[in-house]
Amino acid sequence: MKIEEVKSTAKTQRISAHSHIKGLGLDDNGTAIGMAAGLVGQKDAREAAGIVVDMIRSKKMAGRAVMLAGPPGTGKTAIALAIAQELGSKVPFCPMVGSEVYSTEIKKTEVLMENFRRAIGLRIKETKEVYEGEVTELTPVETENPLGGYGKTVAHVIIGLKTAKGTKQLKLDPSVYESLQKEKVEGGDVIYIEANSGAVKRQGRSDTYATEFDLEAEEYVPLPKGDVHKKKEVIQDVTLHDLDIANARPQGGQDILSMMGQLMKPKKTEITDKLRKEINKVVNKYIDQGIAELVPGVLFIDEVHMLDIECFTYLHRALESAIAPIVIFATNRGRCVIRGTEDILSPHGVPLDLLDRLLIIRTLPYSRDELELILKLRGQTEGLVIDDDALTVLSEIGSTTTLRYAVQLLTPASLTARVNGRSNIAKEDIQEVGSLFLDAKSSAKILSQNKDKFMS
Repeated sequence: MKIEEVKSTAKTQRISAHSHIKGLGLDDNGTAIGMAAGLVGQKDAREAAGIVVDMIRSKKMAGRAVMLAGPPGTGKTAIALAIAQELGSKVPFCPMVGSEVYSTEIKKTEVLMENFRRAIGLRIKETKEVYEGEVTELTPVETENPLGGYGKTVAHVIIGLKTAKGTKQLKLDPSVYESLQKEKVEGGDVIYIEANSGAVKRQGRSDTYATEFDLEAEEYVPLPKGDVHKKKEVIQDVTLHDLDIANARPQGGQDILSMMGQLMKPKKTEITDKLRKEINKVVNKYIDQGIAELVPGVLFIDEVHMLDIECFTYLHRALESAIAPIVIFATNRGRCVIRGTEDILSPHGVPLDLLDRLLIIRTLPYSRDELELILKLRGQTEGLVIDDDALTVLSEIGSTTTLRYAVQLLTPASLTARVNGRSNIAKEDIQEVGSLFLDAKSSAKILSQNKDKFMS
């Protein structure tokens, strides 16, 4: 008899270029720690980013912009992601690339505005009247079908709810019985029913049944405190773009014509300026009444030099709006022509009047020691064992070529080590892989040496 172990089908987390970034790695005084939270070096840039995070938290940064400028591979995107990690998951973070605006389907300014609205959150606080408790009784009361025939229909449903303080028996509408069936509610479940809408939410099974089985797939929740009938504060987080989409999409009926109409519609529909203004009015009204709170998020635009003069002009207006997120630009360009103009040169390819609005954070090239630490960190993130001499060789390659190229050699080197029967990456694996692949500088050198052999 052969016994085989069944492998788990759970997906392993994909490792991306910035999986190791967990925050800015600053101490309580806002000073950068040498190597912390996945970031190495760039102390000045990290400390500046820490001040930006403090300004965002104290709500003094809305409608302003920051630019991360530095050579390729100096951690601009990493710092932007670290800012997002510091702010937490409740603050919306919307990353985009400058070239995204050149879509064939919708206007450039529409893409920018859509991403602006994705980066603005709205926290809606609602006080709802609810009936909450553990289901002790669930009895549908049937009656003769008023339309005739043999079948019976549910006239009403009797439900018993129990909390730590008392019990209550409710007589509910038959439509609520359908909701109870959809949620698969049965005796012993903890549920809450909204008084105004009749919406039913199953929270889990009561923890008094927790030792019912040896193996359990249920989520057990404690018996609710207080009375069965109570007021409950419900907090919902949405972005302004979610509201735009919800109001832009017409809600069709269930008949064939309206369903066909929905199928025929193009996938991407433009949201009008008029609709956005109406939504803004409602949002402002909610904010004034104290029902909702605006949460300005972060819009990160990488490769900002790819935007053209029209987009930059539009950004001016968008930044001055009362409802605007914090915008972080990133660019690796020096002085270059502003896209969309004939010959206007400007630092970073951004017009001077927009640069005037920005706080610019500089990132500097890494030293060899810093490169070694980053490569070691990437090895740990990818679950690779690297010998010290292999790390030294790899950091040398990184200092003569680029950090990105050195990081890209890690996985091929681990495969070469495995072929050679080792679990650790040795110096010879790095050298072997280095001879198989070319970096950009080596490739350019070969092209210039053999230019007569290539097509011009």
